[in-house]
Amino acid sequence: MSVPATKYISRNKFNWQEFVCGWGAAFINVTVTYPINKLIFRQILHGIKAKSAFIQLKNEGLYYLYRGILPPLCQKTLSLSIMFGVYEEVRQPLLQMGVNPYTSKIMGALVSGSTEALLMPFERVQTLLSNAQYHNEYKNTLHTFKALKKYGIGEYYRGLVPILLRNGPSNVGFFILREEVQNRIPRSKSEIIRTSGEFISGALIGVFLSCVFYPLNVMKIAMQNKVGVEYENPWNVLVQVYKERGGKVRYIYRGVNMNCTRAFLSWGVMNTAYEHIKAFVY
Repeated sequence: MSVPATKYISRNKFNWQEFVCGWGAAFINVTVTYPINKLIFRQILHGIKAKSAFIQLKNEGLYYLYRGILPPLCQKTLSLSIMFGVYEEVRQPLLQMGVNPYTSKIMGALVSGSTEALLMPFERVQTLLSNAQYHNEYKNTLHTFKALKKYGIGEYYRGLVPILLRNGPSNVGFFILREEVQNRIPRSKSEIIRTSGEFISGALIGVFLSCVFYPLNVMKIAMQNKVGVEYENPWNVLVQVYKERGGKVRYIYRGVNMNCTRAFLSWGVMNTAYEHIKAFVY
């Protein structure tokens, strides 16, 4: 049973439940959707079609299919924990101070999204481990972290700008759309109908947001695919990708179809898992 979006939580103590719900939802989400995510990554990186990316992964075998899952597992579990936990820790005090509910949601979402960027090194390492170009250079997560150390702390945060531009605004969109949907859908007594509604609402919101912010992911991957070179202007990187792919905007969106499929499944699973874990811990 989902907890109503309008339910206010007491501020007498630290609200650990939201952090736990976010962590659990992310763990389930990553383990289910990682293979699809890796296929999309190959499409974004090489600008190839889904079939070609699938053949690449198939030829590499099962071991390499799940190679690099530890960074996103660590990053996403902590990231969603921060996303939901920090959001409520910021939003609720603002509401109690009389701040407009929508302003409170926006501020909570922006702060949580920006805080998530602290975990960017995991996303950085995942990018390198997912690229076949670096299969022989970086053995595993720990080895990659150690290898990047010689370039300085800034190397772990290569591509920070597109991540900040993505995280905050996408969190704003997610929390506002999610609560608007929850407040407008009649609550059913049927567990199956409620679960289906949670999945569909989360999935559709995820598809919408992933399409809107897709170019930022292209920009981020193009920047993070490089190691030890001079840092680049994010806009220049996107323009370069645009030119390399024939000067057509639609090629920037290469892989967006599979990305929508992944987002539909990923956000649907995440939203459903979150609601069920929340009903258990509260």
